[in-house]
Amino acid sequence: MQRIKVVLGDITKQKVDAIVNAANQTLLGGGGVDGAIHKAAGPELLEECKKIGGCRTGEAKITKGYKLPAKHVIHTVGPVWTRGENNEENLLANCYNNSLELAAKHKIRSIAFPSISTGAYRFPVERAAKIAVKEINKFLEGNDSIELVLIVCFDDKTFKAYQSALKEG
Repeated sequence: MQRIKVVLGDITKQKVDAIVNAANQTLLGGGGVDGAIHKAAGPELLEECKKIGGCRTGEAKITKGYKLPAKHVIHTVGPVWTRGENNEENLLANCYNNSLELAAKHKIRSIAFPSISTGAYRFPVERAAKIAVKEINKFLEGNDSIELVLIVCFDDKTFKAYQSALKEG
């Protein structure tokens, strides 16, 4: 069975144990994926996030999913792209690794990721896709607790980039 799948759709509608939120450092909501997740989960998510105290770039924190189909939200803060001059690739890799480690720790069997940092944070999507697939594959090779990883793409360009990265694998 293929444990990684790339799909085109809305991450807030995924029926998985956890979805990953491409959050900002405050964890208090924002635009894009972050805003959509907060809106779909309801105000309880914001209240729980206020108690966490934020999250540093590359790290991950977990909350309940509230009104989402997913039981949990794993919040990770991706790097802002500055032409690759500030360790962005390693920080993005850390987002995937730390999110997967947290998922395994919480006995999550299925997880959905967005394309972290490729929206407002301007990380080049093809480069981000290769990093994501590499890190997810590396994690799954050494850990069988997670049965399914979805990469949920919001548009065709992103979907094609992740499909290509998965094929190159």
